[in-house]
Amino acid sequence: MIDEVQYAPALFRHLKSAVDANRARAGQFLLTGSQVFTLMKGVSESLAGRVDVSTLETLSWGEIVAARPDTGLETAIVRGGFPELHANPEIDAVAFYNSYLATYLERDVRSLMNVGSLRDFERFLRACALRSANLLNKADLARDIGIAPSTANLWLSALEASGQIVLLEPWFSNRTKSIVKSPKLYLTDTGLLCALLNIRSEQALADAPSVGAIWETFVFAQLRHRENRAKRKGSLFYWRDRTREVDFVCDRGGRLELIETKWTELPSESDTVNLAFVRAAVGKSRIAGGLVVCRARNAFPFANGFRAEPVGSFYSSETS
Repeated sequence: MIDEVQYAPALFRHLKSAVDANRARAGQFLLTGSQVFTLMKGVSESLAGRVDVSTLETLSWGEIVAARPDTGLETAIVRGGFPELHANPEIDAVAFYNSYLATYLERDVRSLMNVGSLRDFERFLRACALRSANLLNKADLARDIGIAPSTANLWLSALEASGQIVLLEPWFSNRTKSIVKSPKLYLTDTGLLCALLNIRSEQALADAPSVGAIWETFVFAQLRHRENRAKRKGSLFYWRDRTREVDFVCDRGGRLELIETKWTELPSESDTVNLAFVRAAVGKSRIAGGLVVCRARNAFPFANGFRAEPVGSFYSSETS
């Protein structure tokens, strides 16, 4: 096992020789690294076709509860999923994220991307946080920061490659002609998202105008955990036309699970109106189920066949 292997790039050619000498034996080496740009450059140049790449995201809600059963949901959202913050609850989360941003900007961005102005890049990252769970408009994003669209594209690619953001593509079929084609932007961790939005407590979260978007970002992280554990790569989308949107669509071989997110503790059947619209648009036979993911304590059904589910149910069904 070799940790932080990106700091020893000369090792990759020797690893290639060792692997090629015994190709029938899988799993000879476990390589880990925290600088994804340098690490993947070495892997792609020397170990292409010889490795299985796993990207570790921050902790899921279920993993946090398993380690710290007394952690509240709102606390987990604000504190985020970085393991160190839960291994040692005494760590000041605000100081942690300030240090994380400083080291990320200095180490990964400046050294590997030749960004001329770290201040502009940090403003760009904060602008992305303000747009989490919203449609990505690259032109508006570039204009707000005062950078060229080509620079915005480059910086978005860097944020995506380094695991800071995820772009969610729309689901569409030939039967629905007016679907929006732009992706939605999400930060990968709500702790970092809240830090960038200056939300530092559970009360500040509840009072924030963006609480719905933060909740949607949190639910998306749990869905990614579930789908990754079930080895369903590329199964998550969103649905939108000119007037309606369903937050998430999980495509399982053509059968669709529709998911709406609501911050409320007691959703009503009116919260399923977009689920019903999509079910009618694509055909009931293609719908595997429809959920409203909320902060309810227990799951319960609606009369129209959809269900309200607490977010914890995703973790319990991650391998389903």
